[in-house]
Amino acid sequence: MTALAQPPALPPLTPAELQADRVVIGAGIVGLSCAFALRRQGHAVLLLDRQGVAAEASRGNAGAYAFSDVLPMASPGILAQVPRWLLDPLGPLALRPAYLWTLLPWLLRFWRASRPAAFAASIQAQVALMQLAAPATLRLLQAAGAADMLRTGGNLHLYESEAEWQAALPAWQLRAEHGIAFEHAHGAAALAAWQPGLSPALVAATFVPGWHTITDPLQLCQAVAAAFEAAGGRLRQATVQALQPRPGHVALVLDDGRQLQAQGVVVAAGAWSHRLAQTLGERIPLETERGYNTTLPAGAFDLQRQLSFPGHGFVVTPIAGGVRVGGAVELAGLRAPPDYRRADVLLAKARRFLPGLKTEGGTRWMGFRPSLPDSLPAIGPARADARITYAFGHGHLGLTQSAATAEIVAALAAGHPAPLDLRPFNPARFT
Repeated sequence: MTALAQPPALPPLTPAELQADRVVIGAGIVGLSCAFALRRQGHAVLLLDRQGVAAEASRGNAGAYAFSDVLPMASPGILAQVPRWLLDPLGPLALRPAYLWTLLPWLLRFWRASRPAAFAASIQAQVALMQLAAPATLRLLQAAGAADMLRTGGNLHLYESEAEWQAALPAWQLRAEHGIAFEHAHGAAALAAWQPGLSPALVAATFVPGWHTITDPLQLCQAVAAAFEAAGGRLRQATVQALQPRPGHVALVLDDGRQLQAQGVVVAAGAWSHRLAQTLGERIPLETERGYNTTLPAGAFDLQRQLSFPGHGFVVTPIAGGVRVGGAVELAGLRAPPDYRRADVLLAKARRFLPGLKTEGGTRWMGFRPSLPDSLPAIGPARADARITYAFGHGHLGLTQSAATAEIVAALAAGHPAPLDLRPFNPARFT
């Protein structure tokens, strides 16, 4: 197995570029979408990233527009599973014991978010954001000339037993109550009509037509970046270490000691965003869901649509002619080295459920998904200074909610009302 290649470096920030109207920090799909939306609104926009376009989570994710994924990870009773997470380091949701002490404050907030009233409120907020995300995504793809990258084949959730399927029904009922369409199926013949070549061990499925995918998330980011630059936006490589509000501007302190002056700043630096918030005196409980996958070359399997295996926490996605197998969640922070055994376990499981899957010649990857305890992103002005806007913490829904977040950020920059109630996404809600 090899590792997924890094994207090329960006041009460095020059001395003549140390003053800007709007600066967006982070060239993942959320930052790219925000920068493009601001530029289309007429702002002079400088987009900064410390590595390159889609260098982190946006480069190798599963490529899903999961508009039906409105149920937060923090759900009633979920913390009862923590002992199992600790005992199974290769399970679908794992917690490295050495990181437990560091994670405890986040887990406490996670527990609070899992109580029934908070769980219900999070669902309502996710539904509202998803209702904006679906049409906003089409608008973004069309504006970036990338509409042909969208695949509308839906998603097939697969179950190994009647008991597993029955246990999933309450969650599907919750989705139905919020207008999400789906169709249940039983038996080998019904499942084969959705996806030939499945193992006979799979006995039931739920098909979700409104769940889409993109041909390749990296190619999408590159297309948005190209459209942003073609519209007059600037994309540069620089590492921002601190934000300092000052009269007349916000100073961005760079790692080389230089300072960039901006009239407005958007923080969309993914799993590293809370570090910039800390320089403003704001403590936002952002953690990282470390996700793993393996991308197999063309011909690995004749995959008709994305497949989800909720009992095992992974998906199988058609990606740019090949197949990507990955998912799960590992809570271990930003510093621990990758444990690629997790990718190998997921690949072995995929082979068990797809007996014809060719697992040779793959590339492995691990990405950091920025996660807040209630599964809702932080979108809105910083408490320290309204000229700074936060747009991070989307968890595993960054691609899905990127276009919606961009439209919200653009509305705030223009002084217009946000297209939805932003109170559930208030970055200060944890303080």
